[in-house]
Amino acid sequence: MSDAAYDIVIGLEVHVQLKTNTKLFCRCSTEFGNPPNTQTCPVCLGMPGSLPVMNSKAYFLGMKTALALNCRIPNYTKWDRKNYFYPDLPKGYQTSQFDLPMSEEGYLDIKSTKDEFEPRRVRIIRAHLEEDAGKSMHDEAAGRADSRIDLNRTGTPLLEIVSYPDMRSAVEAKAYMQELRLLLTYLDVSDCNMQEGSLRCDANVNLHIPTDDGMIATPIVEIKNMNSFRSVERGITYEAKRQYDVWKETGKVLGELPKQTRGWDDSAQVTRSQREKEESADYRYFPCPDLVPVVVTDEQIEEVRKEIVELPAMLRERLESDFGLTTYTADVIVNQGRGLVDYFLKLAAVSEDNKLAGNWVQGEVLRTLNELEITVDEFNMSPEQLAGLLKLIQSGDLDSSKAKSVFAVMLESGKSAADVVDEMGIEKVDQGELEDLCRQLIERNQRVVDDVKSGNEKAVGALIGQAKKENPNVNPGQVRQICLDIINDM
Repeated sequence: MSDAAYDIVIGLEVHVQLKTNTKLFCRCSTEFGNPPNTQTCPVCLGMPGSLPVMNSKAYFLGMKTALALNCRIPNYTKWDRKNYFYPDLPKGYQTSQFDLPMSEEGYLDIKSTKDEFEPRRVRIIRAHLEEDAGKSMHDEAAGRADSRIDLNRTGTPLLEIVSYPDMRSAVEAKAYMQELRLLLTYLDVSDCNMQEGSLRCDANVNLHIPTDDGMIATPIVEIKNMNSFRSVERGITYEAKRQYDVWKETGKVLGELPKQTRGWDDSAQVTRSQREKEESADYRYFPCPDLVPVVVTDEQIEEVRKEIVELPAMLRERLESDFGLTTYTADVIVNQGRGLVDYFLKLAAVSEDNKLAGNWVQGEVLRTLNELEITVDEFNMSPEQLAGLLKLIQSGDLDSSKAKSVFAVMLESGKSAADVVDEMGIEKVDQGELEDLCRQLIERNQRVVDDVKSGNEKAVGALIGQAKKENPNVNPGQVRQICLDIINDM
């Protein structure tokens, strides 16, 4: 089976837990990890007579996100009840938004630095607020098949971001999720911790298959329980193959088989049927009688728009166009978060060498942060200290290999690059002395000269090795260039 046998059609529904201290309609804490059912009250449990009050911070965080996703913000929106019955939904309905959401019609651009897909604009249907349900915990290990309910999450504020079915591969869906998560962290509207449920994704997947009778479509399947970017990619890849195999076996298409919801089983790497997929009519939406509509002015919308920081896509473009970084280097730096971007900007300013600064930030600095498992805020070398090292490289006093050794000592000791160089006994070799050494080596190595003249410049590596034996302080890059210049002039 090849990818050419069908087109995958993918739309994502992403649920983002907003960064508030309290729930959407009550003052219960949203803190993660507390004992089950200790963060509840009559409002989030749906007790008779209790009345909800909207958390305005959640609303404006949702608006901030929607504006960053290029959505239109209406001045008037309302709340609706989405009715369904499940043990972790004590009220029997979820307070959400249906026909008048808080935002609609936006987009998010994605692209691949590895040329895995063409740049794509994924359109956003809507981003609306709703409250979370509780959590069902099923005992599938001990064999008792018990289920317990934790209602701590009930009422937690979520922003549901619904895309059009614009993605055409599992790789694109994964890239969309990664770019969306990055944007959310730059906005500081969510911690986006997928392990804690702060960022969740459902994928709607079906296939368009070309046949002799025209294009046919398989029934749409909603995939749930994908708790990592890797799960999103693997779940969609598996489901596409499964749908294709079902079609080849049965020949049945959209309309002949029901839409369904399937759960991703990460341990078995398969999707498993859960139920037939509901349509909006099944939820019997109606306006929530306990909450007044929300009215915002154009002035309020513009005030929120002013709070939006420079977003990842803009930063990548600026690092490439204004600082001359490669697409890959800009992507690596921006994807680590605003802290590393700010570190690079300061380093580039004081070192006055944008490309060298970019290479060191995405190389040694990022490697150190990953090895020590720290953030850039905890990194104990300031941009000014690192700039001192980069200037020694620029001047030719240090080659890249020695510079890395000096960098390691600087990290341990906190000393300046100049002090570490002195302690290590690294001395800059006089230019005239270096040229004399190169001439002597060339005279002793006629075979290397012949190889270089024949077009094999790599042969000069033998001279570099000999030069380092003669004087460990020589700069390999300078030796290489001087030797090539002398040989080419012969």
